[in-house]
Amino acid sequence: MKIPSKTTRIILALTVAATLALGASPAYAHAFGQRYDLPIPLGYFLIGAVATVALSFAVIGMFVQRRAEDGAADAVEYPRYDLLRAPFIGRALGSRVLYGAAGALSFAVFAFTIIAGFVGMDSAIGNISPIFVWIIWWIGMGYIAALAGNLWAYLNPWKVSYELWRAIFGDAGKPENPPFAYPKGMEVLPAAALFFMFTWAENVFAGANRPFTLSAMILAYSLITWGGMALFGKHVWLRNGEAFTVLFGIFSRFSVTEARTTNRAVCRDCASDCADETDCVDCLDCFERAGADGREFNLRPPAVGLALQRRVPLGAAAFVVLALATVTFDGFQDTQTWERFRSSLATSVGVDAVDTVGLALAPIAFAALYLAFCWGVKRASGDSESAVGVARGFVFSLVPI
Repeated sequence: MKIPSKTTRIILALTVAATLALGASPAYAHAFGQRYDLPIPLGYFLIGAVATVALSFAVIGMFVQRRAEDGAADAVEYPRYDLLRAPFIGRALGSRVLYGAAGALSFAVFAFTIIAGFVGMDSAIGNISPIFVWIIWWIGMGYIAALAGNLWAYLNPWKVSYELWRAIFGDAGKPENPPFAYPKGMEVLPAAALFFMFTWAENVFAGANRPFTLSAMILAYSLITWGGMALFGKHVWLRNGEAFTVLFGIFSRFSVTEARTTNRAVCRDCASDCADETDCVDCLDCFERAGADGREFNLRPPAVGLALQRRVPLGAAAFVVLALATVTFDGFQDTQTWERFRSSLATSVGVDAVDTVGLALAPIAFAALYLAFCWGVKRASGDSESAVGVARGFVFSLVPI
């Protein structure tokens, strides 16, 4: 198959991105308030979802580079502009003062949110804690990561506070020496489990809107995250165990910015095995250690980050499916179809039990459907790759949904 030229691929990607953006509808906050009926029949939404998947497969297929017979793969080339080399902007972006101030503000907001939940008004509407968590942060950060870039990687309050702790005790700037090595086979399983618990709290657990309960949940998650970084190392746990670092990192593949490490020597000491990749993009571990002359912060065309990684771990592919399935169930939960089904079973097993089972079955159903499509792609192409291999190669095509 003849691969389109670089210019053609970029134009097609931009056209698809613009078409999807023009067809987007307003998003409504859903954490509190009454359910609403879909403005058009549910079938139209399902058709739109299928069309989105088909378009995404086509775009990713144009950008994905096949490996040569020796197993090597060429770097994906696309236009980019290094903002760190730009006048004024570069100095601001590279400023430790700006980074420190942003981190301090992030941790201050984090601490204020927890305190407000514990001591403030016990009302979902009258307390800033639920409003900030479920609307401003959860919805807002997702859009920021997908459109502008992975700001969460720098503002993550658990990362900021952990770095502050090390600075206070004189460990700042020293290599980490965690007491345990992270099991390689576990991949992002902890992040997936924690993300599922988060979506369960959002979609099933009514108490998650209570400020006191929400702050207690945040504190419990904080202890898990700080403990994971202390036991396995900061970047190792953030990359595998911190649910929102994994999620927003996936979203940021669609964005127009990237953190690129050009000093590939530092990749040899990176626990994420990025040394085996032809590009080191959005690996914060390498980016922090590369030095001013060994890194770039680039503007790039949207969506090209979806095709950069050649070796997609099975755990990362499963996390993408999990995220898509749980978010989709969140919307499906408000349809009349689910309401009727839930009402028919609620008297015998309870509403929460029905929603919990539905939320648990959604990723399984999505994985089965996705693998079925990938099996069809494998059969149609005559490729020797397994259906699971095809699924891993195309999984980031699901991100635009």
